[in-house]
Amino acid sequence: MSETQLMIPVYKPSLSGNEKAYVNDCLDTTWISSVGSYVDRFESDLARFLGVKHAIAVSNGTVALHLAVHCLGIGPGDEVLVPTFTYIASVNAIAQTGAVPVFVDCRLSDWLVDAEALEAAITPKTKAIMAVHLYGGICDMAAINQVASRHGLHVIEDCAEALGSTTSGRHCGGLSSVGTFSFFGNKTVTTGEGGAVTTNDDALAARMRLVKGQGQSLDRRYWHVELGFNYRMTNICAAIGVAQLERVEELLEKKRELGRSYRERLSDLPLTFQDLDPTTSSSDWLISALLPKDVDRDAFMSRLAAKGVDSRPVFHCAHEMPMYSSLSSSKNFPISTEVSSRGISFPSYPTISTAEFDQVVDAVRHCL
Repeated sequence: MSETQLMIPVYKPSLSGNEKAYVNDCLDTTWISSVGSYVDRFESDLARFLGVKHAIAVSNGTVALHLAVHCLGIGPGDEVLVPTFTYIASVNAIAQTGAVPVFVDCRLSDWLVDAEALEAAITPKTKAIMAVHLYGGICDMAAINQVASRHGLHVIEDCAEALGSTTSGRHCGGLSSVGTFSFFGNKTVTTGEGGAVTTNDDALAARMRLVKGQGQSLDRRYWHVELGFNYRMTNICAAIGVAQLERVEELLEKKRELGRSYRERLSDLPLTFQDLDPTTSSSDWLISALLPKDVDRDAFMSRLAAKGVDSRPVFHCAHEMPMYSSLSSSKNFPISTEVSSRGISFPSYPTISTAEFDQVVDAVRHCL
């Protein structure tokens, strides 16, 4: 790459709507912390978009997961089933409650948790299943919910990478006991830092609202009725989110068109894209693919970088992490390990220009 050539990034947010105006409104009115009209508006707009009764804004996606697990009453001595192929926050949120994450393999077709493997991993200590929707795909929720129903388990949807993804016309985040979302800067809808929990359960929603605000009674100030946390979203972050949700359909369509273009333009190369159920409409959060087994991924990424194209590997498996390796020392997760070792994500931001996309495609074709 020449000194004057700019690297095409894997992601950058689109902030061309009312984001600046709404943030300036927060500054002008001095409502900059966790109380303000934009928090309420963001929650109601998000709930409406997802088709759920309750959306509760929090400070990031990791605490959204922790809040959900905690408020379901899961803690020390309990087990939660979770795919080993996932971003580490899914697993950390379980461990932070004192519960034990039990790792499960994924499917080679869509890289998502295998419902049959989930059922085989259930023990008398199992209290919940965490279904992680990766890269815009949605897990087989019908099968997972059936497993959970047979064994009396909660289901938590980790939707951090799947806002806007639907299955049979229904949005993720409303397909189980509780859903969680991230609005980090590289997500389809961003608040800078932020997250949310979603549910159709009135009682669970009430408890999560209570606990996210230090356990303070919603009716009596400075009266704290249970252990709580400071997981509140700021009005400034919510203001960005409100502006983003005004454009969410536009952003999703641009990303889906980008995903279609990648698959069409690279269809003759030995790349394997995420293969989803026909009833699923992916948000194409990060367009990702598996490289051939004989390709050195790191070397391939270096060749792309030399041509001005950034990329990133998919996640390492959680069971390989030092703090969790002892939990699965006698288990193998062959599919997750293969996907983790071969997967790569390409530039996937909604404002990528035709020239930039052509540069990416040409680089991939030349370097593979």
